[in-house]
Amino acid sequence: MSRIGKNPIKVPEAVNYAESDNNVSITGAKGTLAFKFHNDIKISYEDDLLIVSRKSDSKEDKALHGTSRQILNNMIHGVSEGFEKELEIIGVGYQAKAQGSRLHLQLGFSHDIYFDVPDGITLVANRTEIKVQGMDKQLVGAVSAKIRSFRPPEPYKGKGVRYKGENVRSKQGKTVGAK
Repeated sequence: MSRIGKNPIKVPEAVNYAESDNNVSITGAKGTLAFKFHNDIKISYEDDLLIVSRKSDSKEDKALHGTSRQILNNMIHGVSEGFEKELEIIGVGYQAKAQGSRLHLQLGFSHDIYFDVPDGITLVANRTEIKVQGMDKQLVGAVSAKIRSFRPPEPYKGKGVRYKGENVRSKQGKTVGAK
């Protein structure tokens, strides 16, 4: 049995769980998330605990077991507390501004970059710091990765957009050979 999949999920009192067929809907303070699970995955809800099990020990069912449990856990955490990723911008003249549902980035190119924020994501930009917040963990990670991809940190001076606390290995620059 999957080590992650066999762990029960505690459902807080403020979170409502609803299931019909293979569709699961979870509602909390931040909003509602829904997901359609595979037919071979069984979800049982008893005494504020969710237990995920599988119908057989086939390779596909084993793979889906832990994944399904973790998706459910992330949904519950997302609607109750939410997820957040922090990015930092390093470089002279590099900055970010939030303008409604748009992010305005100046990253040393000849043009400014305007990024339209998808629904369900909140951006807070403070010149050199960007906070990406939302209830869908996958969407928060995808938006953060997209913003980072506009100017990833380069290894010589470390300029660019990076995750807060990310370690960027720096390379030694060119040296002048002695004669």
